Amino acid sequence: MTTPFKILLALLLLLQAVLAIYLLLPSLLLLIHYVNRNKKLLLTKKYPRTIDKEFDFAAIVTAHKDTRFIAPLVDSFLKQRYKNFALYIVADDCDIAHFNFNDDRVVLLKPEAALHAKIKSIKYAVDHFIRGHEVIVVFDSDNLVHPDYFLNLNQYFCRGFEAVQTHMLSKNTDTIYSRLDSIGHIYNTFVERQSRMELGLSSSILGLGIAVKTDLYKQVMYKDALGGFDKKLQADIIRIIPQLAFAKDAYVYDEKVDDGATFERQRTRWIYTYFKYFSINWKLLVYGLKSGNFNKFFFAFTTLKPPLFIKISLAFVFLISGYFIHPLLSTVWAVIILIFTASFISIILTQSTQKGMGRALLYIPAVVFRQMKAFLKLKQAGKDFLKTEHSKIVYIDDVLKHESA
Repeated sequence: MTTPFKILLALLLLLQAVLAIYLLLPSLLLLIHYVNRNKKLLLTKKYPRTIDKEFDFAAIVTAHKDTRFIAPLVDSFLKQRYKNFALYIVADDCDIAHFNFNDDRVVLLKPEAALHAKIKSIKYAVDHFIRGHEVIVVFDSDNLVHPDYFLNLNQYFCRGFEAVQTHMLSKNTDTIYSRLDSIGHIYNTFVERQSRMELGLSSSILGLGIAVKTDLYKQVMYKDALGGFDKKLQADIIRIIPQLAFAKDAYVYDEKVDDGATFERQRTRWIYTYFKYFSINWKLLVYGLKSGNFNKFFFAFTTLKPPLFIKISLAFVFLISGYFIHPLLSTVWAVIILIFTASFISIILTQSTQKGMGRALLYIPAVVFRQMKAFLKLKQAGKDFLKTEHSKIVYIDDVLKHESA
């Protein structure tokens, strides 16, 4: 056996080992979750209060060419039981002449020149703060917040956290694709946020509902404004802070996509940002190794994992190829795929708080098909913002009534 062939074989085995870890990790996290009987007292026991105060929050909403969702969004904020906040709505390239909110906490901003970028809209809001807010929370224009959102979020900053990802739930689950979209978030919320919080590890963030201390946010430097606002943010702040928290009880509602074309467009943008920020996360992995910090290493290692459809595709490639190399290798991959499938279904069935998710699992092949098509359109994502279009105008009272029904 020649040396180059040995090196190639070693790399192939390493790739299979890493992929196996990625696919088996959800099962391990689910097992630990159920073994840990004190998870209901997690916040008070594992993370005690270090201060007792009402933090001053700046809620930043980025609206682009669409004001249909602003009225229900503002309505949800004005129903907050927590009062120490201001809501900044950046109406980028929008007509706001018909809006008139009779509340000093609502600040409507319209840039003179169109920004066409979420990162620029956030900076515009920060530059126009009416006072020095302690914490920034970023939202999309189609979001809604639970009446106890800031009340619960404040508890995490009182426990010393500097960055907190809040819990995103679905605003609409009335179509197959909206449920499929929701399934992905349920799975990722458990694996990348809730289970890590229970273990004292950093959670990953989303592009909405992320709360960061203002001074910390200002340390993030963006090279460009084309997508991936959340990926760059988490890569930078994870180096600085001990732990990025997850607030399971601070609910923000997001609209899920309703059709296949929109689903595909959204995934194209997500896959593009994964590859765009791969090098940044790789550097974080090296930093975690050099510093001997398991939390940072584990965060980077899990962030580097490829999109789910790529992992599953590779697993089946190894399953089939393993049959021709050694039957035992093929058997091992068959077992790994079965364990992952069982854990995925278990997570959806046990962690979902909204109806219809179990039945939607039958349509998972449609997700794989759309994601493969999205993968083939990555070049387009590098030239276009690929904004996800939404249409559901729903008020927070309607969402809460539906959940309690």
